[in-house]
Amino acid sequence: MTGAEKEKIRFFRMEGLGYGAIAVRLGLSENTVKSFCRRNHLTGVAAKEADTVCRHCGQSLAELPGRKGRKFCSEACRRAWWKAHPELVDRKAFYLMTCARCGKEFKSYGNQKRKYCSHACYIAARFGEGGGHDKGAV
Repeated sequence: MTGAEKEKIRFFRMEGLGYGAIAVRLGLSENTVKSFCRRNHLTGVAAKEADTVCRHCGQSLAELPGRKGRKFCSEACRRAWWKAHPELVDRKAFYLMTCARCGKEFKSYGNQKRKYCSHACYIAARFGEGGGHDKGAV
């Protein structure tokens, strides 16, 4: 098991996911996930205890009855934590595209209809190599 998988298991347990759900998401055996959680004290109500402090700075969080539990004490902590843990972002909307102008292959996130690999290729295709300026006009 890799270090990234271990970190993801910890993250998913703190989110409240069960062993089976984590195993399916990571493509691991449920018994592997269960034994890792037992060895690292991630069983039972560990998720509830972890939600009472900010994930980034560890500051205590006030729980409001009838509301979803908070995970961060501030927007700054939320952004800093996600910036430090980019491998935990579940990005599924990557599309492999070919630029309509230069023919270079590129990845587009979240946009299946993108045509160009860069703004420069778009401008060159739209206005020609001159960049859209009419050189004959005064």
